[in-house]
Amino acid sequence: MPPFSKLLVANRGEIAVRVMRGCRELGVRTVAVFSDPDRAALHVRTADEAYPLGGLTAAESYLRGDRIIEIARAAGAEAIHPGYGFLAENPDFAQACADAGLVFVGPPPAAMRAMGSKTAARTVMQAAGVPVVPGTLDPIPTPEEAARIAEGIGYPIALKAVSGGGGKGMRVVERPEDLVASFRQASDEALAAFGDPSMYLERLVVRPRHVEIQILADHHGNVVHLGERECSVQRRHQKLVEEAPSPAVGPELRARMGDVAVRAAQAVGYTNAGTCEMLLDQSGEFFFLEVNARLQVEHPVTELVTGIDLVHWQLRVAAGEPLGFRQDDVQIRGHAVECRIQAEDPFRRFFPSTGRVTSVREPAGPGIRIDGALEPGQDVTPLYDSLLSKLIVWAEDRPRALERMHRALGEYGILGVSTTTPFHRWLMRHPPFVVGDLDTELVAREWQPADNVPDDLLARAAILAALSEHLGQGRAAAVAVAPAEPEPRWLQFARRAGLRVP
Repeated sequence: MPPFSKLLVANRGEIAVRVMRGCRELGVRTVAVFSDPDRAALHVRTADEAYPLGGLTAAESYLRGDRIIEIARAAGAEAIHPGYGFLAENPDFAQACADAGLVFVGPPPAAMRAMGSKTAARTVMQAAGVPVVPGTLDPIPTPEEAARIAEGIGYPIALKAVSGGGGKGMRVVERPEDLVASFRQASDEALAAFGDPSMYLERLVVRPRHVEIQILADHHGNVVHLGERECSVQRRHQKLVEEAPSPAVGPELRARMGDVAVRAAQAVGYTNAGTCEMLLDQSGEFFFLEVNARLQVEHPVTELVTGIDLVHWQLRVAAGEPLGFRQDDVQIRGHAVECRIQAEDPFRRFFPSTGRVTSVREPAGPGIRIDGALEPGQDVTPLYDSLLSKLIVWAEDRPRALERMHRALGEYGILGVSTTTPFHRWLMRHPPFVVGDLDTELVAREWQPADNVPDDLLARAAILAALSEHLGQGRAAAVAVAPAEPEPRWLQFARRAGLRVP
C-alpha cells in the first residue's frame, strides 16, 4: 500500500526528479512547483501535476512556504517532501505544514530547532556524552572576549557563525594579533548570510577528515545508522566528492561513530533521515560537528553500498511505518563514489559558469548511476545552485570504483558551460587520493591547475573547442562569472594542441 496517495515536492532540479522517481516506485502521485525560469524543466515534466510559483529568484519562488502549502492543499496532496536546501531545514515551515494538516517528510520542528543553533547543538550533544571539539558552548559577545577564551584553548582556533553553515561566517585564526579583525569580518559575513552575527569558537582540528554518519529513525523509537561517508574533498568548505565507506574507517571505528550518531539523534527526539557530521583527526579521534536534518546531496553512495533506498524509507517513516530492519541487518557491500558535476570552472578557482547547455552525452555501463536533470537547451543561471548532476559509481572495491569513475568521467560530455569534470578526472588518478590520504585541505593544497593539465585533457579540450566553434554556439552562450582574462582556457588548450581557432 502506498504511504501517501499524492505528495508535493517543494524543490527543483535533480533532487526533485530523484524524489519523484522514488514516489512513482511506491505508487505515490507527485505534484511539482516551479519558478518562471523553470517552467519547462525536467522536474516539471516528470511530475503528475505541476503548478507555477511565479518569480525569478529562490526568495520569490521555492522559499515561498505559504504559497507552497496553499498549492499542496488545493492539489489534494497529503504530504510535502522538501528535498535539500530551500525549506528543508526550516522548522517554521515544518510547523506550518503540520498546522495545515500536511505531513512534512523530515524531522519534527522541535528536533530541527535543537540542531539549528550550533552552540545549542553542542550543548545538547555534550550533555548526551557525544564528543565535541573543545570550545565555547555560548555565543561570544565581543572580539576581546574571544581573545581571552582563545588564550585558554590555544591557537590555531576556528571562529564560526552560531547560525551558520556551508563555510560562511567562518575564519581560521592562527595568531592572536589576527583575532579581532577576523572576528569582525566573520561576524559581518554571518549577519549578511544568516541575519545573525553571533559567533563561537573551537580549537582548530588540523588537517581533519570530514566523515559523516547516515541515520534513519522512525516514530516507534527505532534508530539505526547506515555507516559513514567520506566527504573530505572540498573547495571553500563545500563538498566535491563523496565516497562510502571511508578508506580511514574500519569496522570498530564505524561502530563507535555510529553509536555516537544514534545517541545524537535520540538526544533530540529525531525522526526520519538525517546525517551526523564529524571531524576525524589524524590520530583517529573524532568530534561532533553538526546534524543535517534532511536528505543529503551525497545520499546515493550510502544507497549503493547498503541497498537501502533512503527516499522510500523517508516516505514510509513519515507515514508512520516502523523501520523494516535492525542495526544488525545493515551490511556494507563494495565501494561507491560520487562526483558532483558543477557548472564551475576549476581552472578559475571554481568560479560559477553560466550559459546555455548545448550538448549532453552521459556515461553508461555497469555500476553507473546519474542523478540529474540536465538537458540540451537548459539555461544555467546564477539564480540557483551550480550543481548540474551527480555521477555515482559502484564497484567491488575502492580501486575498481576509482577506475570506473575515471572511465565514466571520460565519457561525460557537456558543452556550453564549464564543469568540474576535468578536476574530477585529475583527482581519480592523483596519488594521495588514490591511496586514501585525504583531509579537508587537499584541494587547496594540491590542485594547481596550471601544473595539472593532463595530455588527454588537452586533446579533449581542443576537440571540444573546435566542435563548439564549428557549431557556432559554445563561445556565444558560455559566460563565466569571473574576472576577465586575456584569453579563455580552451583557446589556450587548442593552441597548445596545434589547432588554430580564430
